[in-house]
Amino acid sequence: MTDDTITPEAAVPAPSDSTRLAVDRTRLAFERTTMAWVRTATSLITFGFSVYKFFQIETHRDDTAGRLIGPREFALAMITIGIISLVFATLQQRHSMQIMRVHYQGMRVPRSLAVVIAALMSALGILALVTVFLRR
Repeated sequence: MTDDTITPEAAVPAPSDSTRLAVDRTRLAFERTTMAWVRTATSLITFGFSVYKFFQIETHRDDTAGRLIGPREFALAMITIGIISLVFATLQQRHSMQIMRVHYQGMRVPRSLAVVIAALMSALGILALVTVFLRR
């Protein structure tokens, strides 16, 4: 007596070694790209906050009356751009990983640690944004 039922695991053939290595290389490329975006966003956030703090320390008077954009507005823009770039990079990375998981259903694709770092940097960026926005 034989069992002719096919289980989902049996329907998906085991991937070859070259396929597993290719998936690992692709996943690591996604990780490197996300970490590059994290570095870029961190630079934008810290540069914006540094400009704000420099001008806050340097001048205690409001001499931005005739300017289109002052140090505070510049800092807000830089920090906001940094946070937005982190959000877009995270969404792109998650989307790419979902596509890879669907395409290679028989393989285990680990979760990304770069997304955790991006979330932590986003929280730091939001803290910097709130600090600059609320302080006058």
